Order: sequence, then structure tokens, then C-alpha cells
Amino acid sequence: MEVRVEIGGSRLDKAVADLTELSRSLANEQIKSGQILVNGQVKKAKYAVQKGDVISYQVPKPEVLDYVAEDLPLDIVYQDEDVAVVNKAQGMVVHPSAGHTSGTLVNALLYHIKDLSTINGVLRPGIVHRIDKDTSGLLMIAKNDAAHVKLAEELKDKKSLRKYWAIVHGNIPKDRGMIEAPIGRSEKDRKKQAVTAKGKEAITRFHVLERFGDYTLVELQLETGRTHQIRVHMAYIGHPVAGDEVYGPRKTLKGKGQFLHARTLGFTHPRTGEMLEFSVEAPAIFQETLEKLRGDNHG
Repeated sequence: MEVRVEIGGSRLDKAVADLTELSRSLANEQIKSGQILVNGQVKKAKYAVQKGDVISYQVPKPEVLDYVAEDLPLDIVYQDEDVAVVNKAQGMVVHPSAGHTSGTLVNALLYHIKDLSTINGVLRPGIVHRIDKDTSGLLMIAKNDAAHVKLAEELKDKKSLRKYWAIVHGNIPKDRGMIEAPIGRSEKDRKKQAVTAKGKEAITRFHVLERFGDYTLVELQLETGRTHQIRVHMAYIGHPVAGDEVYGPRKTLKGKGQFLHARTLGFTHPRTGEMLEFSVEAPAIFQETLEKLRGDNHG
């Protein structure tokens, strides 16, 4: 594979990470082993790329992941021949990846729901959209490809209803508001997302439900579905989600990750055209924490 450098000046390893699908560490490995060439020549990682340089690199073969159906607890809220709605437990990864080949929602789906759409390939059967590992709540699952196409289109057109509850740091003064700030990969830390001018459009609406002085319970509605959108947006306005180890402060509420719950999900049924809407209560730790905050606040 080859890419041409448009803007010179950065180190070769950084340029490769920015311009290709390779991570910086993988770029370094390939530079050391002579698999990455600049204008046909081997260079060191610290080489400053020039405008017009042609970088050639190797795309590693994807790791073949074997996944199996596993009899894991799964809360199926709704199911028919086309779609299912599941309430994902906090702490469960949605689909297999290099570090998680078992114990995922997909492993559970393969056991409990036999028919799943194939559009997202063998690793993500039926998965139309995702929520983070430590976010609990509702996900729509497509049971055939025709349903998958329609559900995915509705998400893309911003017509699906997705409302979350979150406990966030600080006291949000406004009762309602809209956060409109583009989100993309962080330039400082490739593992994180950030509000960045180069990012994609991202819109989150919020509605304050309760205030506890140091914390606020908010309902959030997604207009777009960027990776980590709510977590990034709330941190951006100075009210990070409590328990968020990536985007929030260390001193926070004790729990099992961020206090973020996908509470309400609504979409048009792909076959009947009927509007379906589902809501589920937040997990026990979320409810218990709310009760404690209410008690502390009125104490």
C-alpha cells in the first residue's frame, strides 16, 4: 500500500499513524523491520517526512477470531422475526475483538437468538449500533439483512430515538441545552476521542432531571452516534460522566465504570412501519447511587 505526504515536517512514525490505518506502535515495528519505505528507501522513525514523499507500508493480515455461542445471561426486552431489543449489562463488551473473544454480547446473541443479520460480517452478526462496555442499556439487533439495512438507514438519518441517563460531575445551571461540537480521534492520544475541528458532526441534547450539588442527573438524547459521544461532550462542557476513567476525574463516585445508561430506544419496525419504543430502568448500582445522592443532598 502507498500514501503520498501532503504536508511535511512530522516524524515518519507519526506520519504513518496519521495517514494510514496502522497504529504508531505497529508503524514503529514495520519501520524497524524495513517494511516501511520512503521513496523506496528504508528510513528511521525520527525521519522528518517531506511534502511529496511516497510512503509504502504493509497492511497486516487480520487476526482470525474464532467465536462461539455462549450461554450467558441475556435480557431480551423484545423479539420478533426481524428485530430484537436487548438490555446489555454493564461490563459486557458488545462484539469480539483481539482482546475479547468470549463473554461478549455477540457470544450471548449467538446462543439465545439463532437468526442474525450478516451485514457486519462474522464478528458483529446482528449488531446495528454499539454502546461502550461499561454503558448499560438498550440495543437494537437485526435478525436478517433486510431489517439491518432499514434500521441502519434510520440511524444514519437521525430518525431513531436514543435517550440516556447519566450522573455527571458538577451542577449544570441550565435545565436544557444542546451540545454541538464535532468529534474525532484525539490527536494527543489515539485511543481517545475528542472535540476537534477535523471531527464529524456530533449533536447531544440534555435535560436536567435532578441536581445534587456536586452531581447532576441528566437525560441525554443523541442526534448523532459518534464513538464515546456523550462521554466526550459532557467532559467538553465541564460536566464529565461520573465514574468515567477515560474522560473524567479520578475522584468520582464508586461504581463499575461510567454512570451512563441507554434507557430509551425507539425505531420504526423495518417490516410493519410501526413505531416501537422501549425503556428499561438503570442497573442496581446506578439506582443505589442515586438514592445515596438524594439522601446526602437532603441530609
